[in-house]
Amino acid sequence: MKLEGKVVIAQGGGPTAVINQSLVGATLEARKFSQVTRVYGALHGVQGIVNETFVDLTQETTHNLEQVADTPSSALLSTRDKPDIAYCKEIFKVLKAHDVRYFFYIGGNDSADTVRIVNEQAQEAEYEFRAIHIPKTIDNDLVLSDHTPGYGSAARFVASAFAGANLDNRALPGVYIGVVMGRHAGFLTAAAALGQKYPDDGPHLIYLPERSFNQDKFLRDVKDAYDQNGRCVIAVSEGIVDEDGTPMMAKLTKNVEHDAHGNVQLSGTGMLGDLLCDLIREKLKIKRVRSDTFGYLQRSFLGCVSDVDQREAREVGERAAHYAIWYNLDGSISIQRTGYYSVNYKLEKLGDVARKTRHMPDNFINAAGNGITDDFRYYLRPLLGAGYPAAHRLRAPLVNKLLEK
Repeated sequence: MKLEGKVVIAQGGGPTAVINQSLVGATLEARKFSQVTRVYGALHGVQGIVNETFVDLTQETTHNLEQVADTPSSALLSTRDKPDIAYCKEIFKVLKAHDVRYFFYIGGNDSADTVRIVNEQAQEAEYEFRAIHIPKTIDNDLVLSDHTPGYGSAARFVASAFAGANLDNRALPGVYIGVVMGRHAGFLTAAAALGQKYPDDGPHLIYLPERSFNQDKFLRDVKDAYDQNGRCVIAVSEGIVDEDGTPMMAKLTKNVEHDAHGNVQLSGTGMLGDLLCDLIREKLKIKRVRSDTFGYLQRSFLGCVSDVDQREAREVGERAAHYAIWYNLDGSISIQRTGYYSVNYKLEKLGDVARKTRHMPDNFINAAGNGITDDFRYYLRPLLGAGYPAAHRLRAPLVNKLLEK
């Protein structure tokens, strides 16, 4: 059955370095089908749909689309709106008025839930409609997928940044803390370990939301690493929590902000790094202690993009068009690893992905809960892509001393 009508594509949530590959993949593939009358892009995600703020991607040149595909961040702009049923009814109302028969939403698990609700609205109205969730998140926390587009490039940035921080810390020893995005899942913070090359390279300690954070144990870990190496590099997820599940950001200070969804504001502040630095200075009496909060840098860093991530982000967009237009199916695209290294794509039920969070598996985290395993290194390395840089050290021998002191 050929379902004739328009396509609407939107981008939601945090931008990534490769999200436009998915946009362009879905756009170019959809434009090949005769039953597609127009391909629209909604500006600012679902907010743009409700406000009928569309651009006609049918009239965009292929050349410029390809240039946009190689550009980080959301070309259609984004939104943090988290639609409820009433909001989704407005979305469906607009889509129906514009004779939209295919809806592609590029985003994380909240975006998958939006697609699910809008699709249910169409079914209740007996309106022929196909809805596909195209995966995207640097957090790598979508269930049923081996990994998520956007993660490989962000992980490449994190690994490269920690490799550089380690070189700096080796030249001028002290304690360095890098705070990385990740509210509930530690995949991105764990990527810091791929910056290690030599046995004494940092990060020497890695703390993830999947393991409870204990201040006393943290201080012992730092002291042991500092005593052993004469320095210590630490990677910390912004979402680390104590034994009771309380975010350390909230526990270490009372002056915390909350986002639009009522969650403790983790990104956009260097507070956690500063608080951990103060703790080390006060308890361990180490003078040179510094921290950086990577914040938004890791999401859309121009020039630090994984070619593997780019390719897969393009293909999930293309596969979305195939499933919806060729096969008349709804769902969420997942990536399945089929070898070292190859992947395939699968269509999952929207309800099986929406509003669910994937966490780092136990075999990726070391027994002490302050580092990662070789299983994780094996998992992540191909996702960083080709040409991942490596640091080198001088190997020249020491010259014998002539003067005795």
